[in-house]
Amino acid sequence: MRILLSIFASDILPIFLIAGAGFLLARKLHANVKTMAHVAFYALSPCLAFKMLSTSTITGPQVGRMALFAVLITVVMGLIARTVAIPLHLGRAEMSGFLLVVMFSNSGNFGLPVVLFAFGPEALSHATAYFVVSSTLTYTLGVFLAAAGKRSIPQALRGIARVPAIYGVTAALVVMAGGISVPAGLMRPISLLSDAALPIMILVLGMQFERAKVAERPSVVGLAVGLSLVVAPIVALGLTGLLGLEGTARQASVILASMPAAVVTTILALEFDVAPSFVTNCVFLSTILSPLTLTPLIAFLQE
Repeated sequence: MRILLSIFASDILPIFLIAGAGFLLARKLHANVKTMAHVAFYALSPCLAFKMLSTSTITGPQVGRMALFAVLITVVMGLIARTVAIPLHLGRAEMSGFLLVVMFSNSGNFGLPVVLFAFGPEALSHATAYFVVSSTLTYTLGVFLAAAGKRSIPQALRGIARVPAIYGVTAALVVMAGGISVPAGLMRPISLLSDAALPIMILVLGMQFERAKVAERPSVVGLAVGLSLVVAPIVALGLTGLLGLEGTARQASVILASMPAAVVTTILALEFDVAPSFVTNCVFLSTILSPLTLTPLIAFLQE
């Protein structure tokens, strides 16, 4: 019970307070959620990607295994989601939304604080490696899935090329590979915009909640949430054994893979118009229910 209350107070309540502000902005002031989503997508997300990568100091074989784990859990959950969705007869847009919420977990603004609280600074270093790779996948594979929801494959690929976050990742990799020192005059505005990214994304989530309606197929929402919160931890535990992840690396990887659906999926769904109401319902419900699954999982991993 103590862990549950601490997780709620430290990691869930702040998210809902910010989302509540977004809800009020949309309800009382009629703030334009599309404009806010554009700000997050085109201005803030590339700065977040650049800063997270370029300032990271993680190296070594363990980091490589964490990166491989992040790729595998994303791919495996995507295959499971695609297989489970076959009898549901979803349209292209709905299928894209379904895959987005199952494949991409909230490993950043929710997952990193939970790992630090539950397992300490050493686990956080492993969690950062996971988050960097997961973020890269979100802005490549995630963008492709979102773009493919209503476009042809060539159009979806061209859509990826127009996403600013991709260039943020590319610039960061160049900086890292070349050992380049970014001038303070350039890094400071990037840092400021990066720091604004997650709060703005959560505001957009709250604004989306204001527009959300009861899901037309609540059973599909429930299925997506179940895959994210129940199936993902089981798959993650299996993959950690396969890859030889132990100790804090195992703890961090399993917890991050078991987080609710990523907030950024609402941005992608809105930007590419792939079932944004469905995605918002999945993010909201999975976030609300996540303490019920995360608390016993943390207790199990601490043994």
